[in-house]
Amino acid sequence: MKELEAKIKEIIPMTHNVTSFRVEAEGEIEFKAGQFLQVVLKTMPELKRYLSISNSPTEKGYLEFTKKITESDFCRTLKNLKPGDYLKIRYPFGKFTLDESFYKIAFLSGGIGITPIRSIAKYVVDKNLSTDIVLLYANRTVEDIAFKYDFDQMRKQCPRLKVIHVLSESREAVEYKSGRINAQIIKDSISDYSERKFYLCGPPAMVEAMKNILVTELAVAETSIITENFQGY
Repeated sequence: MKELEAKIKEIIPMTHNVTSFRVEAEGEIEFKAGQFLQVVLKTMPELKRYLSISNSPTEKGYLEFTKKITESDFCRTLKNLKPGDYLKIRYPFGKFTLDESFYKIAFLSGGIGITPIRSIAKYVVDKNLSTDIVLLYANRTVEDIAFKYDFDQMRKQCPRLKVIHVLSESREAVEYKSGRINAQIIKDSISDYSERKFYLCGPPAMVEAMKNILVTELAVAETSIITENFQGY
């Protein structure tokens, strides 16, 4: 594990309630796409959170974490920070990482759970890996989709990346799937689902529900499902 006093380089609003923070990181930054870090804010007492790293190891010169801004003490302090302010970073943690031995993978995600998936997908695209990816990403509305521009750009670069947005409050059925991720949407969107390794990331209740659908309704082996007990929610 490494620890650094990091200066905020850039603060980027992603949606109406999700913000990315980039901190300067000189030299070689060693982490795997999909891992997470700990952010420590200088308060009395210290405020700490574990947050996924949302940039890829291929994106040099900074570490980026992305947070849904709530009314917690941590978020109230975080959103008052400005470029040039310092915070403490400890990294890397976690095993929610790409296994390049699997040619076909699928991501099921919701809300801010997209952050490690953005990191992995960007790594695959930048490295021009042969990995075939399907992402089902659940949100309430179009305005809630984090990293939409990033994924749109990655799709243009990589035909092996397929992204399907599932919106629970959408009336735009032509471009987006309406409702919630369920067995039928998985079968319709991922016809070869039985051949894929599944990565699940999102709020704990959603992850558990998605795992149950895969195992009990679609007969996906538990050994083909990757999750991580993550404290970032």
